[in-house]
Amino acid sequence: MNQKLKGLLLRRSELQMLSQKERLEFSKHFEPWEKPLSWADKGIDAFHFVKDNPLLWTSAFAALAHYKPKLASKVLALGWGAIKVLKGAKKLA
Repeated sequence: MNQKLKGLLLRRSELQMLSQKERLEFSKHFEPWEKPLSWADKGIDAFHFVKDNPLLWTSAFAALAHYKPKLASKVLALGWGAIKVLKGAKKLA
């Protein structure tokens, strides 16, 4: 049993060294993508923050409507159209 355990421990250390080497090679291929992916991740986080805080975007739209009513009506029309398109796309899928 002792020999078998030593063999398993040796195999384990070999596999750990191999996996470390493979991880380093794999990370080199994705190094150029690191910065764009981090920006995309930040954008997704910002989207989820705004989505989870409706008071924030409602207040921002109210301020926009107060100070720039023409722009607010354009934004509202654009948003309404986008919602219609998305609902139509959901029905097709």
